[in-house]
Amino acid sequence: MTTQGAATQRPAWPREALDKASGITLLALDVDGIMTDGSLLFSATGDELKAFNILDGLGMKQAMAAGIDIAVITGRTSALTERRMQSLGVGMLLQGREDKVTALQEIASHRQVSPSGIAYMGDDLPDLAAIRYAGFGVTVPNAHWFVRQHADYCTHATGGNGAVRELTDLLLAARGTLDSELQRWLGETE
Repeated sequence: MTTQGAATQRPAWPREALDKASGITLLALDVDGIMTDGSLLFSATGDELKAFNILDGLGMKQAMAAGIDIAVITGRTSALTERRMQSLGVGMLLQGREDKVTALQEIASHRQVSPSGIAYMGDDLPDLAAIRYAGFGVTVPNAHWFVRQHADYCTHATGGNGAVRELTDLLLAARGTLDSELQRWLGETE
């Protein structure tokens, strides 16, 4: 069964974005506004709630399987974020880090990766320096307007609604491995 509409079409990524993405070995992500829609939800008892998009999780796993390290840098500290990253196998989680560029530089130094090998995805002013530091700075359409002005690429999907998956697909397409990954799910190989 085929569904009609733009959402069913493969994205037409700009050549410049694919070129910048082709050498990425480290993907660093913000959480709130990127992996979630940015809403802060609290139960009546004060427990924090977060909704993570399942599409993003599979995309992160596919990127890691393709050899792209994933790091998560967030200004907040959340047991829910820690649990989600553990379930995905993300080993680099830096919480309570409002100075995101310093955290990103520490990761880059530890992993011995240059800025040109890093993609960073964030949505608000605390992410801006990290977006500008990374060789491929990415944001979402619901990001702060000033951040969108400085990013190399803005996804079509909004934060918390598959934006990370759109980026991981772009990274795999830039490496030339997306088609074979998709065919694998059909039980076919190229």
